[in-house]
Amino acid sequence: MIPPLLQYVKGLGYKIFTTQLYDLNIIGIRNRQGKPDVFDDTMAVVYKDHQGWVQRMWPITTDPGLYYLMNEDKQLNPAGTAILKEGQYRSTYQIGPHGSAGYEALVQTGNTVTVWRDNDHDHELDYKVNPETGWFGINIHAASSSPYSGDSTTSKVGAWSGGCQVFQNESDFREFMAICKHQIEYHPTWTKFTYTLVKSPKYR
Repeated sequence: MIPPLLQYVKGLGYKIFTTQLYDLNIIGIRNRQGKPDVFDDTMAVVYKDHQGWVQRMWPITTDPGLYYLMNEDKQLNPAGTAILKEGQYRSTYQIGPHGSAGYEALVQTGNTVTVWRDNDHDHELDYKVNPETGWFGINIHAASSSPYSGDSTTSKVGAWSGGCQVFQNESDFREFMAICKHQIEYHPTWTKFTYTLVKSPKYR
């Protein structure tokens, strides 16, 4: 039986991957009452292994921190701070170097994503305003500059996200990346990943 989370994603009209082993469904779940600067969202990975369905979930943020939202001189784009729009981004991510630290993360490929641009510099997250589609470096990474060497948990989003999807805990991020690598180990040509961002389902 397909797990409830995948049923929910399918019901929204998105593609789910259910037939092959280690064909990852990577799903960001945005808190319906989300607040800025806290890790109140969820990253889920759902897939089949040789024993059946596996579902792993970790705390993340799908929203930028106040560092960028409130400070015009800090925002990374003159149009406003990016907030990734809910949707499915097919084959849009691959393993590659993130940021100035250059550690392995899931990074946006040449495929586009759609963001909302929050440009009023207050402490509120403004969804559904100023949409823009393109390549913006909206990566999936950790709230750390060296997540492969520790086990820290970050309390506030701060400057760790200007629109990226960011793990709160370093070891959670490492576990996530290890699962992504399992897909490539099992299917060497499957180096691209689909990311689906949804609002928190009603059943949770």
